[in-house]
Order: sequence, then structure tokens, then C-alpha cells
Amino acid sequence: MSTRLGQRTLVLAVALLLVACGGEEAAAPGTDEAPIVAADGHVPHVVVTMNVLADIVEVAFGELIEVDSVMPRGVDPHSFELSATAAERLIQADLIVINGLNLEENVLPIVESAASDGVPVLEIAPQVDPITYTDIGLDDDTTMLDPHVWTDVSRMTSVPGLVAEALIAAAGLDEDAAAILTERAAAAQADLLALDAEIEQLLADVPTERRNLVTNHHVFGYFAERYGFTVIGAVIPGGTTLASPSAADLADLVTAIEDAGVPTLFADASSPTQLVDALANEADLEVEVVSLWTESLSPVGEGAATYEEMMRDNATRIAAGLRS
Repeated sequence: MSTRLGQRTLVLAVALLLVACGGEEAAAPGTDEAPIVAADGHVPHVVVTMNVLADIVEVAFGELIEVDSVMPRGVDPHSFELSATAAERLIQADLIVINGLNLEENVLPIVESAASDGVPVLEIAPQVDPITYTDIGLDDDTTMLDPHVWTDVSRMTSVPGLVAEALIAAAGLDEDAAAILTERAAAAQADLLALDAEIEQLLADVPTERRNLVTNHHVFGYFAERYGFTVIGAVIPGGTTLASPSAADLADLVTAIEDAGVPTLFADASSPTQLVDALANEADLEVEVVSLWTESLSPVGEGAATYEEMMRDNATRIAAGLRS
């Protein structure tokens, strides 16, 4: 983890300790409270592009505000296209929250149009210490910032506070409403810090020589940096699922898998796995393919229906796959 991010997390931990010492001042996420209202009497409406971020916002502020995700469960955020109804929800929002760094490639024109009409837009990824693909040892996109920030839970501890601050300004909330949102953001941050520590513990017994990741595309750069893994490569080059691998790309990746003795390849459940399966068949090893929910929440009941479930389930599957 970078020094700047470590300093931010340390400051946050101290701040949360002070909040905790204040007794009952910070309400825990999920408690039953009446919605807050803006100056004109309406309940503030936050529209989030991707469902992973929407869940973080919903858990933090759920019954206090209206939270809406335009991407349904199980979709690829790189290729998702808005319906007319979803576009209308964006335009009418009090605040739009996007991941950014070009993750939502087909949604950005509508977001930009809404912003030009005066709808405030909060872009998360640029504010949580983004890295480039070169930072994790990859050379296929040397200057491109990696948008997959949510795979590092410690970076997501900033999200509730960022959303609270942006919504207070966007909806013109009074001091009482602002205080409620701020307190709830602190409580949600504490829960995310606990989740980050849990993920670290779930991965702790993966041997150093086994901490090599191969995925269907480059989604785990932040995860690798935070939790001590190395990204060997990906079937689809670059940071988007819309690219295509060449024969040379696949041949190089097969060699890397064989050299590192990678026992398991990981494919996102929202994307087709044929390429990963084909690659596994090419490697001169017994290589398993394990499905993970990485860029979308799963349907309810499939193990990754919330951000917390998704990160815990992925860590459990990665640890099991790499120990085997």
C-alpha cells in the first residue's frame, strides 16, 4: 500500500476511535431512522452508476436518502449501455456517483450531459490514490490509470465520507441533516476498516510463492497491491473487457503461467469464461478456472449480493484456489 494511502487510513482509524469514544453519537448503518430532507422538503436522491459502489452507499445511508443503481446485477460495467429510463434517473438525481477513470465507458456521455445541465457528479476513483498498470508490474497500458479501485477495501473506506460531503453540498442540507450524514459515514467507514482487516486475514496463509494472479482481464491490481499478490497477467489485455487478445499475448501468458506454476485462473462471473478455459487447456499444467464476482454484485443468494459478501467470497475463493 502506498505511503499516502497508509497515512490516510491511519488518520481515519484515529478519527473513528474518537467517534467511538463519544458513545452513541454515531449511528450504525442499517438502523431505522427517518429520511433526511432538503430545504425544499424532498428526500435527496443519489444515483450510482455501478452496483458495487451503490451497495456501499446504500449500506451507509440507506433509509436516510434514496439510493439508486443504474446497472443491474450481473452486468459488465465496461460494456453496459443505459436505457432511456435509467438515463432519466441520472438526469433527475441530486447527486450522481460514478466510479470514473473510464470504467463506465458507455454511460459517460449521459453523465457528462447531466453534469452540463447542472447535476453534481462525484467521481470516486481519482480521489482514492489511483495507480497505473505499470505500478503493478504490467507494461501493456503504461500510462493508463486503473479504474478497479473497489478491489482494495482500504480505499473504499473513503467512499462514505466523500458521498456525504458531496451530497451535503449538492442538496443544500441544513446542519442537523449534515451532522447525521457525517456520523453515518464515520460508522460505515469503521465497518469497511473491519472488512479490510478480515480480508487480509482470510488471505494470510497463502504462501508467498503462490501469490500469483491470472484473471480474464486486469481487475485485481489494487487487490494485489493491498494484500500482497503479484499480477502475472490477464487473458484480455488492458483494463477493459472490450479488448481482444492476440495469439502472441496468449502464448506469452501460457509461458508465464507455466513458469510461475499458477494452479488456478480466475474469471469474472459477469463475463464469458471461454477464453480463460481455452487458456487453461493450453497450459502444460493442471490448471483450474474459478469464477469470481469482481465487477458486479451477484444475484441475491449467489454469494456476492453485497460488497461485503463479494469481497469476502472472492478472498475465500482466491485463497483456496492458490493454496491447492
